Amino acid sequence: MDTLHLQRTQHTGQAAAACLRSLEHTALEPGSPRRAALGLVETLRRDRHSHGQFWLIDDRADPEQPGLAISAWPLWFSDSARNDERPLFYFTRSATSAHLEMLTAQTADRGIILNDIEALPSRWAKGAHPWLPLWLAANWHCLPFDPACGAEAQAIMAGALREFYLEGRPGFCYLTLHDAPDETLDCDRRDAYRGMYRLCGSAAPQVRLLGAGQMLQEVCAAARQLAQDWGVACEVWSCPSYTRLAREAAAVLRWNRQHRQHAARRSHLDACLGSTGVPVVAVTGYDAFVVNQLAAHVDAPFTALGADTLASGQGLGRDWITFVALQALAREGVVGTRDLRRALRQYGLG
Repeated sequence: MDTLHLQRTQHTGQAAAACLRSLEHTALEPGSPRRAALGLVETLRRDRHSHGQFWLIDDRADPEQPGLAISAWPLWFSDSARNDERPLFYFTRSATSAHLEMLTAQTADRGIILNDIEALPSRWAKGAHPWLPLWLAANWHCLPFDPACGAEAQAIMAGALREFYLEGRPGFCYLTLHDAPDETLDCDRRDAYRGMYRLCGSAAPQVRLLGAGQMLQEVCAAARQLAQDWGVACEVWSCPSYTRLAREAAAVLRWNRQHRQHAARRSHLDACLGSTGVPVVAVTGYDAFVVNQLAAHVDAPFTALGADTLASGQGLGRDWITFVALQALAREGVVGTRDLRRALRQYGLG
């Protein structure tokens, strides 16, 4: 089979700039990442400056934009497409790594992949086969995100346009889309694309809670429970991309080792969390290995929580997050074992 090579030209950057201006000037109503992504792409279609400046594919069985291309195969047979790349937005429902790998092979590992699977019934966490998040984390062509709200989705799509199409980074950006109503978040758009930003918290937190995607709502609720029920001061961080944080931290570590004669660089993860020693509880709706990527780069007691953390039939939510945070504090001597037993009874976790 021939290999698709998309040629980046000056028109690629001009098209991306037009799309980026449209995205950045679109005022979003509070909503889910899925609703935001659909609305933003529709805005691009209607904006006279961005219309015709991007490729749009929707391979879902029931696309919400009828009449769109349903695969990337036409790119293979179009000399004009091969020789003059445009930003690509690709809506899909890929529940397995095999399907996503086939899809990205068609697009030459390019584009902004918008995976609309979380709202579908599934026996798998977040609608994804367990190998899918592993493939995303291990695939260096892929920059994966799990946005919690529409504002994060907008920030990530804009950041991807800038980095992949204006600056010419190789690879593709991936977003998983949920459709649950979101809490109103004060989104730091720049740092959301870098992987994490601070949502709220005490000036002297006793524990730090990290969350991503739909699970961030449960993390915020757990922070309120810790404050109200236990008098524990929390700091909450939204982490749309644990993988990006871990990769950058590892890259900074390698650079510092190889350039000891220069001033040490600092990763975004380290700049956010520092070396205070405050326990960190990081939560994902995927299996826990996604957040465990951070463990080697966090200078504090670290606990990873994921869909596979608990016993079968136990759903990860605010009560378990609260209890695990109390466990982390008990290991530091902040709370006692009697408090842990009381928490088990109070939340019906025993």
